[in-house]
Amino acid sequence: MTMPSSVSPAGTPATAPSPEPTPKTALQPRPIREHRYDIDLIRLLCSVGVILCHTGSAFVATAGRTPFEGPATYWAGLVADSAGRFAVPLFFAIAGWVVLVGAPVRDGRRLWKRIVRIVVPLAVWTALYLVWGRLRSTNDDPIGDLALDSLFASVRPAYHLWYLYAYIPVIMLLAFAAMVKAGKRPWGLGAALLVLAAAPSLFGDVSSVTGLDMPRFGWSFGLYQVVYAVLGALLLAAPAGTFGRRQLWWLLLAGAALAAVVTYQHEVHYAIPYASVLVALFSGGVLLALHRVRVPERLRPGLTRLSNASFGAYMIHVLVLGVLTEALITVDLTWVAASALMAGVTAGTTILSFAAALLWTRLGLTRLLG
Repeated sequence: MTMPSSVSPAGTPATAPSPEPTPKTALQPRPIREHRYDIDLIRLLCSVGVILCHTGSAFVATAGRTPFEGPATYWAGLVADSAGRFAVPLFFAIAGWVVLVGAPVRDGRRLWKRIVRIVVPLAVWTALYLVWGRLRSTNDDPIGDLALDSLFASVRPAYHLWYLYAYIPVIMLLAFAAMVKAGKRPWGLGAALLVLAAAPSLFGDVSSVTGLDMPRFGWSFGLYQVVYAVLGALLLAAPAGTFGRRQLWWLLLAGAALAAVVTYQHEVHYAIPYASVLVALFSGGVLLALHRVRVPERLRPGLTRLSNASFGAYMIHVLVLGVLTEALITVDLTWVAASALMAGVTAGTTILSFAAALLWTRLGLTRLLG
C-alpha cells in the first residue's frame, strides 16, 4: 500500500512545514477627494444670478412687460433678468457633476439620504410661503387647496421651487444610470422613475374618466435639464487647461450671448426658455471662464461657507425680495434711480438671504431650512 505523503517512514505523521508568516496587507488609504473651489465659486455666483434674475423680472412686471409705461424700469429689469439667465443651467450642471463625478451615488440608501435633504426643506418652505401668502393676502385660493396642490408640484405661491421639482427626478435618473453601469440592480429606483414618468398621463386619464379636477403633476424634468446636467458633468470634470488658459475668450462669448439674450427677450419673447441656444451659449461661456479657476487660499474658507449656505439663501430669497420690491419699485423711475435701485435691491436681497441662511446654519437648522 502506498504510504500517504503526509506520513513519515516511521509511521508517525509528518509535520508539514509551517509557511512563513506573511505581513498583513496594508489597508490602502482612500484617495483624497479634491475640493473644487471653482465649483464653490460657480455655485455662489449662480445663487446671486438667480436673485438678480428674479429682481429683474419684478422690475419688468412692474413696467407691464413693455418699455412704453416706464422705460427705465423696464430696461433695468430686462438687462438684470437676462444677466441672471446662466444660473439655472449651471445649477443643473453642478448637480450632474455631483451625482456622476464629485460624489457618485453608490446605492439607493445614499440617494435616499440626498433626496431627504432636499425634500424636508422643500416641505418646510412650502408651508412657510403658504402661511406668508395668507398673512399678506396674496393667496387667491384657500390655503388647504394650495397645500394639496403643492404635494404634486404646484409652485404657488413660491414660484422658484419649480427647480427642486425637476432637480430631484434628474438626480434620480442620473443615479439610476450610474448604478446600472456599476453593475447594481436598483429595482426600487427604477420603479419610482416609472411612476414619475406615468403619473402625468394617469392624472389626465383619471380626470377624463371621473370628471374630477386633478392637480397638475409636476415632478418631472425636461430634456434640456438632463442635457445641462450631463454636459455640465463632462465639462466640470475636465482637467485644467482642457479649454485653454485664456478665460477672456470665454468671457467675450458670455458677453456676446448676454447681449443676444437681452435682444431676444425684448424683440421675440419674454421670458426666454432655458432650453434656448442663446442661454446655453451664455451659460457655457460663464462655466468655461470659471473652469478650474484658482481661488486664493485666504478666500477659500469664506467661499466654502457661503457656497454651503447658498441652498438656504435660495429658499428664502423670494420672501425677502417680495417685501423689498413691493415697497420700492415704481413704474416712473428715472434711469439713474432704476439702475441704482436694481443694484440696491439685488444686493439687499442677497445679503439678507445669506445672512439668514448662515444664522440658521449656526443654530443647527439646516436639515429643516436648507
